[in-house]
Amino acid sequence: MERKYLFYAFFIFIGLAFTSRLFYIQIVDTSYKLSAESNATRQLKLYAPRGYIYDRNGKLLVANQVAYDLMVIPQHVDQLDTMALGQLINMSPKEIDSQLKKAKRHSYYKPSIFLKQLSKEDFVAVQEALHLYPGFYPQKRILRDYPYQGAANVVGFIGEANDRFLARHPEYSKGDLIGVAGIDKSYEDLLKGKAGVKRITVDVHNREKGKFLEGLYDTLPTPGKEILSTIDIDLQLYGEALMVNKRGSIVAIEPKTGEILALVTAPNYNPNLLVGRQRSREYSRLYLDSISKPLFDRGLLAEYPPGSPFKVINALIGLQEGVITENTSFTCHHGFHFGRLTVGCHCEGGSMALEKSISKSCNNYYCNVYKRIIENYPTAQEGINHWSDHVKSFGLGKFLNNDLPTGRKGFVPTSDYFDKAFGYTGWKAVSTISMGIGQGELVVTPIQLANMTAAVANRGWYITPHIVKGINGNPIEDPNLTQRRNTTVDSIHFEPVIEGMHKVFTDGTARGSQVAGIEICGKTGTAENPHGQDHSIFIAFAPKDDPQIAIAIIVENGYWGSRWAAPISSLLIEDYLTDTITRPHIEKRMFEGSLQEEYDNQWEIIQARKNEKSK
Repeated sequence: MERKYLFYAFFIFIGLAFTSRLFYIQIVDTSYKLSAESNATRQLKLYAPRGYIYDRNGKLLVANQVAYDLMVIPQHVDQLDTMALGQLINMSPKEIDSQLKKAKRHSYYKPSIFLKQLSKEDFVAVQEALHLYPGFYPQKRILRDYPYQGAANVVGFIGEANDRFLARHPEYSKGDLIGVAGIDKSYEDLLKGKAGVKRITVDVHNREKGKFLEGLYDTLPTPGKEILSTIDIDLQLYGEALMVNKRGSIVAIEPKTGEILALVTAPNYNPNLLVGRQRSREYSRLYLDSISKPLFDRGLLAEYPPGSPFKVINALIGLQEGVITENTSFTCHHGFHFGRLTVGCHCEGGSMALEKSISKSCNNYYCNVYKRIIENYPTAQEGINHWSDHVKSFGLGKFLNNDLPTGRKGFVPTSDYFDKAFGYTGWKAVSTISMGIGQGELVVTPIQLANMTAAVANRGWYITPHIVKGINGNPIEDPNLTQRRNTTVDSIHFEPVIEGMHKVFTDGTARGSQVAGIEICGKTGTAENPHGQDHSIFIAFAPKDDPQIAIAIIVENGYWGSRWAAPISSLLIEDYLTDTITRPHIEKRMFEGSLQEEYDNQWEIIQARKNEKSK
């Protein structure tokens, strides 16, 4: 009798379990219901609008525009008239067949992108006839729109996520657009937003019949956050205009905050070229331009010897180490001479102290200062390691760890490098004397040079240069981008050096670029270039006693600092501080000036050398 009740109880238990499961599947868990309805519904991904990007004054730099992908479900395609469809969407029958084969390889039952990023105007004509082509339907996309034709390297661009990215980021799906350069890449997590879902009922001919279950399971997209950048778009565009027909970069920083005011790379490109159906073609054209390299951000990635602007750092290190004072003088006899070693000099010669050595850019003075710094220690190895630590405290020779998507650390050597390079440890200060004038093994990026200038303007400290000022109306809180970083040189040593930089404009190598009413401090430079004419370099900040802008400019193959970089720098400083230009003749010369012939000659020389080596 007991066994009979146990048998009944067992079947009752099984029945209850099945009933509970059916209730859960049909009432509680909607996934099975949605799956069962999948043959009669279409799921559309509602792409979130990416966050807008503004300049520091609230001017819109990056907005959004609507486009459409033409989707296809191969299972529903029946007796396709490829000729008619081709005329509608401007594709050949062969291209249509090829795209269909790709879609079938992806999935016979799931949707695939058949034609990407139709504009609103193109889509209108397609939409009217789309009901004639079962299996095809539109998917709305959000593309970028750029009100300004400049600052492409700053704002960046978006592109389709590749398989490698998708493997590392499972939260994305095939066809998603992501930031691949500039701010759009650095702040992808904040700008992307969150996609929504829309489910619609379709008939056997794939025609839309309305919302599935009145939109019960639809979700709205969440827009990305708005970004307030540090860029002054007017200053940026002015810098880009001054660099037309030249190659190089301009980096301008607000010294007190580390905010990047302008980040110019030349040549650049119109960011609107990388939007829509033309994107692949235009990107390939820009990418394959190995001569001008418009996609190469010279301000962040190009590496050069710092040249004479680096004399400012050696002067500060010399003062900190106590090997010179502001009154220390050296007599220049057309260069530095040590045995058979000579480093030539183009200054006026004679005896000069610190301030004059900066304004006249005396090579002899800084070879002697560097020699004293290294020889202030028992061995050259120990001396150069201390010197290297000082240099790196100005942000040189290391990654700045900022919010920019790319960068290089340059190179500031230590004793280990020279031990290996020379093959012995008995080398002396004069063995590396070229570093006294910013040449030799030293390599910097333009943004490092601008940051170094900001540190001098601040009398011994800097804040990591960064490109974003605020997010959704709130200031950035990343301590890496807000904390002061002190150099190893005490603030008391900066005044005589800064006074010498001021005299560069009043009585020195950049006196032709001085601006009435603005006390500018600067340093001209000429960086040696083995592939052609030397590079024109200039660093500056202003006003002298209340710095609001620090700037570094490199014009490739520009001969010397006062020829191109110094005039451009003074124009940018005047424009930023006063919003006027009082020297239109200099502005006209910079606008109209071109170095294209120099670049063409350089290219011919490089090709000739390659041909000679191949023989």
